[in-house]
Amino acid sequence: MMTLIDSHAHLNDPAFAGDLDEVMGRLEEAGVVGLVNVGYDVPSSRRAVEQAHSRSYIHAAVAVHPHDALSFDAEAEATIRGLARDGRVVAIGETGLDYYRNLSPRQRQQEVFRWHLELAREWRLPVIIHDRDAHEDTLRILKKAGPLPAGGVLHCFSGSWEMARECLELGFYISFAGPVTFKNAVKQRAIAARVPLERLLIETDCPYLTPEPHRGHRNEPAYVGLVAAALAAARGQTVEEIATATATNARQLFGM
Repeated sequence: MMTLIDSHAHLNDPAFAGDLDEVMGRLEEAGVVGLVNVGYDVPSSRRAVEQAHSRSYIHAAVAVHPHDALSFDAEAEATIRGLARDGRVVAIGETGLDYYRNLSPRQRQQEVFRWHLELAREWRLPVIIHDRDAHEDTLRILKKAGPLPAGGVLHCFSGSWEMARECLELGFYISFAGPVTFKNAVKQRAIAARVPLERLLIETDCPYLTPEPHRGHRNEPAYVGLVAAALAAARGQTVEEIATATATNARQLFGM
């Protein structure tokens, strides 16, 4: 059986409230030996930490998503900072910019993004970056921040090869999710084929971004092997090679 690590999942999402034990059983059967359970607001960050204490293969990340940047106040800052001290927390995230939905003003998104980057620097934790339709500003902020002590990852990467190359130079990993399995994801697969194997990660971003052939249904960690298979085909490697390398990379980045 392959050894897989899902580097970005949301088991803390309400979509899993009714059958979480069954989801856990399926991921274990699929060979998933570790996952990063990623917070996206204060309640989900708390839940991520609680779930990380329930099973040894679950690790937590804590942050407030750019969608909620407008409501990120002093109380939220204090809570995220406190949660980051927990021994089961392996990253700050997800944080970044989302100009697709624009649920918070762009200026405020940028301010909150910078705050999270400084927290990652302070605690020497890697950062998990969300970037949707905000490539230019995301890269500008990362370049200004400079290399972070523990690095980080561009999750569900959707930028250009030029952006990927600059992020790699800053010490970041590049992660791909379910969309890389879609028929029209030719550009993504071409970029994935160029990322150095030692800087590549795989994820589900479940319950979102379900890979083929399950598209249209809820995503879950057991499907992360389908992402590995798509990358293997794009790179001319075996699924086992991709699974082993990305698991090694996740352990290295997150200290798992």
